[in-house]
Amino acid sequence: MIFFRNLLIASTMFVTIRGGIAYADDLGGQVKPPATGYVVQDKKSRVVISPGGDGIPELISVSAARRPTAVDDIGTSMTIITEKQIQTQQRRSLTDILTRQPGLNVVQTGGPGGASSIFMRGNNANEVKVRLDGMDINDGSSASGAFDAGQFVTDGMGRIEILRGPQSGLYGADAMAGVIDITTAQGEGRFRPFVRVEGGGYGNFNQTFGARGSKGRFHYNVELSHYRMDGFNNIPAYIERYYGADRQQRHEGNRNDNRGGNIRLGYDITHNFDLGLTARLIQNNNHSYSLYDLQSENAYGDRGVREQNSQNEAIVRGTAHLVSFHGMFDQVLGLGYMTNRNRWTEAGTSDGSPINPDPDYYRSSRLKVDWHGTFNLKKYGQFLIGAEHFHDTFNTSHTAASMWDSGYNTSASMDTTAGYGQYQGNWNHILYGAANIRYDANSRYGNHVTWRVAPAIHVPGTGTIIKASAGSGFHGPSLYQLFANQVGAGYSEKGNPNLKAEQLIGYDAGVEQKLLHDHLNFGATWYDNRVRNLIQSSVSVDSSYNYTYSYANVAKARMYGVEAFLNWKALNTLEFNLSYTWTHARDATDGAELQRRPQHKFNFNTTWTPIRDLTFSGNILYTSAWRDVPVIGGATCSVCARGHGYFTIDVAANYKVNRYVSVYARADNLLNRQFEDPIGYLQPGRAGYGGFMLNY
Repeated sequence: MIFFRNLLIASTMFVTIRGGIAYADDLGGQVKPPATGYVVQDKKSRVVISPGGDGIPELISVSAARRPTAVDDIGTSMTIITEKQIQTQQRRSLTDILTRQPGLNVVQTGGPGGASSIFMRGNNANEVKVRLDGMDINDGSSASGAFDAGQFVTDGMGRIEILRGPQSGLYGADAMAGVIDITTAQGEGRFRPFVRVEGGGYGNFNQTFGARGSKGRFHYNVELSHYRMDGFNNIPAYIERYYGADRQQRHEGNRNDNRGGNIRLGYDITHNFDLGLTARLIQNNNHSYSLYDLQSENAYGDRGVREQNSQNEAIVRGTAHLVSFHGMFDQVLGLGYMTNRNRWTEAGTSDGSPINPDPDYYRSSRLKVDWHGTFNLKKYGQFLIGAEHFHDTFNTSHTAASMWDSGYNTSASMDTTAGYGQYQGNWNHILYGAANIRYDANSRYGNHVTWRVAPAIHVPGTGTIIKASAGSGFHGPSLYQLFANQVGAGYSEKGNPNLKAEQLIGYDAGVEQKLLHDHLNFGATWYDNRVRNLIQSSVSVDSSYNYTYSYANVAKARMYGVEAFLNWKALNTLEFNLSYTWTHARDATDGAELQRRPQHKFNFNTTWTPIRDLTFSGNILYTSAWRDVPVIGGATCSVCARGHGYFTIDVAANYKVNRYVSVYARADNLLNRQFEDPIGYLQPGRAGYGGFMLNY
């Protein structure tokens, strides 16, 4: 650990010194790429791209190997979503865009703005690592440490890369199922301000404005947004009938108010040395009325039960990027900080007394220092080394309110120091691949070594690519799971400081085929993951019937399945995209299906531009049945209920009136399918939306 910390300090000094002599390297006579860009080079071409900017070739991955790599040249199974795709499909929330992707199942409670969970390849939601501009943003204030996409809007997002399969060999803890890597769009060109106003169903009224561009060595992208939803009732009709809901309860709607800011700034100090700063700020208030609030009122006699969650989140990261020795060494030094403040309250009375007169607070912070450098060995490949250090803190508190509510105040922290290395290369432009290894030292749950290999074979003259990958992963327990301490009369919740990290071994293999001059591309991938030391909730009851809830490493699981896709560019103005996912996820100890993992998922999307300034987009999503928690009756197991499968049809249209004005409209859930996901939480029915954008 001391070695890695010293390495980070030395790197900081090196970047500072090199910044002072950067111009000296320019005297070598060779032309270098802009400091804000990367070079992808093969025997045919030399492509310079700007990470996160407009116009990035979608066949270039920046995340799969932590450096720009052609998608065909690495065995990682991945999906790349561009800013243009997000805008064409008019997906305003991150949950909406992720729901459509292969290998993922996204569930959301309470409709827009509600808490969400992302399951990848049948793994638990907290086993998916999410990054924003290089900063790890899984929510340390939650019990499981999972990322909640419910309040993340897509404004400002220039690129989303989804890496499926264990990625801990490069990205460490929480990446055992995969990684979702988000990059903020970079400003380029002239000053371009814009305003977008949108309204529609369920009381939606949204406004976004900002500007992006560049001036000399300075480039910028600043976007501010406000999203409001009011009047969505998420309780299914059969549950309302079961609990005898009255007219007011049947029309009680959820409300969500989200304000956000996205900033990306950069300054090119020299031709090969630049500084960058990104920030995302979120402030939201979510008012909800769920089936459990209805149950409290009509089954237990409580009155006026309503819930409110207020969140304040900030994610900030600064970088220094230096290209040295005529492009042979490319390094990035980063410093990031994330803080999350959640306040949960429950209004209402029980026997004339307030149910929860004092709020519950959940707070977390994360400080990250990281460095990585890439040696370009030309025809001998590339060698990447890096180091990271994290400091995470957690606090939860609640003031005692009665003899049944003793209150609590729990604080904890942990440190993680890691180092990793990777070699990437090719043989005769036929065999490509990457291999990496990583060492993580955590102050709470010990040390872990993880690895990954990802080869790709190009069969000459056929357009056939054979891909495979294998690797290990781990997921550490959250600070809440380790140290929670909530004690009350007859009930308590206590963490387990002896929890071990979950561990996974996974592999996949697939074939991709390109035909019709690359206008037709299809393929399929088989994957298999095996997990041990799964962390699950546990409960014990003493002789006085006092219930104590905790956590334990109690289970094994196996997840395997198939991901298939077909992309066809029939015309320059017409594209079809099809994906299918089959998932088999079961507890290896008793064979039970894992919760909220549908077996089949099908998504079809088409984009048509009949005339230059008019674009249509259509999407069909089908999800099969799944096991879930029952919400009616006395069953307490997590998979005793079965959710019904569903399919939805969404359409969208964009028309550019002139260079200054664009108008657009969309209809979601066109057939007005009534479905729950998860069970007990109705999702929005048919709704229309429309708006305009002013550009300069």
